[in-house]
Amino acid sequence: MEANKTLNYIKSVLENMPTNWLNLTTHRLDIYNENLAKTEFLDQLNDLFKDQNSSTSALEKLPTAYDYIRLGHPLSCVLEWGVSGLHKLNPENVISFSSQTVPVLAVLRKNLLNNKNTQIIYTGQLPNSFDAEVLKSVYGYRFELKKVDKISEISKFEGSTVLISQQDVISTQKLNPNIDFYINLYENLGSILIVNGKHNQSYISDIQHVRRRETIAMTPTNSMVALQLLTEQSFINHQQVDVSTNKAAVLNSISEITGTTIKPLVGSSGLSIQYAIMMGLIHHAQENHPEKAIKFVVPPNCYGGTNDQARRVATCLPNVEIVDLPVDGDHDMVQSIDVVLAKIAAQDAIPYIIAEIPTNPRVEVPDLIELKAVLSAERRTPAGEVAIDPVFILDQTFCPNVLFLGEGEILSTVRTISYASGSKFPSGGKCTAGYVVGNNKTSALVEKIGLHLTLCDNEATALQYKILAKQLPSMNQRIEDAYLNTREFVNFIQKTLPEAKINFVSEKLALQGFTPSVFSLDLPTKGKTDEERESYKRALNHQLINLMITKIPDESKYCVSYGQLKGCYWTIPATSTQGTTKEGDKDYIARVALSANMDLELHKKVFLEFVETI
Repeated sequence: MEANKTLNYIKSVLENMPTNWLNLTTHRLDIYNENLAKTEFLDQLNDLFKDQNSSTSALEKLPTAYDYIRLGHPLSCVLEWGVSGLHKLNPENVISFSSQTVPVLAVLRKNLLNNKNTQIIYTGQLPNSFDAEVLKSVYGYRFELKKVDKISEISKFEGSTVLISQQDVISTQKLNPNIDFYINLYENLGSILIVNGKHNQSYISDIQHVRRRETIAMTPTNSMVALQLLTEQSFINHQQVDVSTNKAAVLNSISEITGTTIKPLVGSSGLSIQYAIMMGLIHHAQENHPEKAIKFVVPPNCYGGTNDQARRVATCLPNVEIVDLPVDGDHDMVQSIDVVLAKIAAQDAIPYIIAEIPTNPRVEVPDLIELKAVLSAERRTPAGEVAIDPVFILDQTFCPNVLFLGEGEILSTVRTISYASGSKFPSGGKCTAGYVVGNNKTSALVEKIGLHLTLCDNEATALQYKILAKQLPSMNQRIEDAYLNTREFVNFIQKTLPEAKINFVSEKLALQGFTPSVFSLDLPTKGKTDEERESYKRALNHQLINLMITKIPDESKYCVSYGQLKGCYWTIPATSTQGTTKEGDKDYIARVALSANMDLELHKKVFLEFVETI
């Protein structure tokens, strides 16, 4: 009876849900409570369920689900809530993934760090992407693999038991106390992980964090299909989805945009791509330099996801270490790289450098000729041998239109790979898929990256390819038009509030092709002490943002994103994109991102109102 009530309510929710539940990839930070990100949405949904209220107006008032669509969103949360209710579990015990293999990796990672045994039981076939040997040799995971014909054959095990099974229907199943984690695979949709037993509650936040950093939740569209299958108790149609046409168009567009000839790779998100990059490079290093330490060189104040993921990878592998790279503000990227590479050469280690150009949030571009020189310089180990040359991993999300890697371009002769987050300019905010390309010196590296993208089942989905196929051809024009709006707004702010410090590219850099549509704004402050001045400035940031989103609610949003098709986005990096960055490296400034489609004159008018209040 209770199960029918739940299923009927979900049906009603699907009929009345807000349209942006299917297509929104960003959220407003002013209606998002980070401390309650994993509970607030479902708590209020539960209240609506008790009242049997599924009206569109009530659903629209629900708070942000999780913190990004990458980690979770309304439809994935409803799916997890529905499945957990049918199993009489807490909703946090059910976690959906777009990937079929990453949920297994999430358990293996936790057990590696806890020095705990794992046995992986499977019925039928393992996912095609599951490579036990690589998971053991490259990721360092330890596990036993065992096939069974019947679930009843599974006996108690000293450690964790993971059951992987292909499913044709999304339904309830009787949970076996000898099984700690059920991972149910659904063709073309993803997977659903069920955490079984109170003794496994400590795994939940760690598994969710893997989903946040190394993959994505089941996508909105696939969650919608899963919910329909759940409520109708129907079977999955195993017809293969034809993505070949859209995929070919996307790869062709990326090659044209980047000027590269090696086949691009497209992942389910920017961090999915970055994870494949890191693991692919580690794999390559292990095969070619098995005795050497690996150093990932990362700016300490870069995007929190990049910073956190790099450190998470290093935590799992004894020969991998993170080295800080100061890149902006009082630090010069080229000089910092020179110092760091000299130290790594002295250790006879392998240098992999991750950096953004322009930097985030200071929007700085190093001298590219000097950058090429410092990356190309031959260094010696203490034994007098030539040190291993670096691989430059370029996060080009701010300016994906700049040609770095093609034949004859500035970094064509240095081992360089470039990647971009697809939720920004490539898709205009319509999906999360990201991509990576390499120059002609990196074919072996890109091959390994592709292997790990496949192993993690993190390739872009069919719908993501479809969206990118439509959006990529117009990307460079959108970048150009958005830059013009941004330059005009920056000039206006400099004129109306000359005491403010603005971090943006110079006109000279813009002529070289660096035309970002993001700038950072360091507002003027007052006070007798450093603490007073900092406190005043932080309050002023919020005053400005609140005025903008209140006065222009249809266009101005308090949001972490940029590269969208319309509107203007405001955020404070220290409290959003730098969430996991060390406190001393955070930037308490305003970051502003403009699009090509917005009422710029209205934004100028409201900004002038702000200036008149200070």
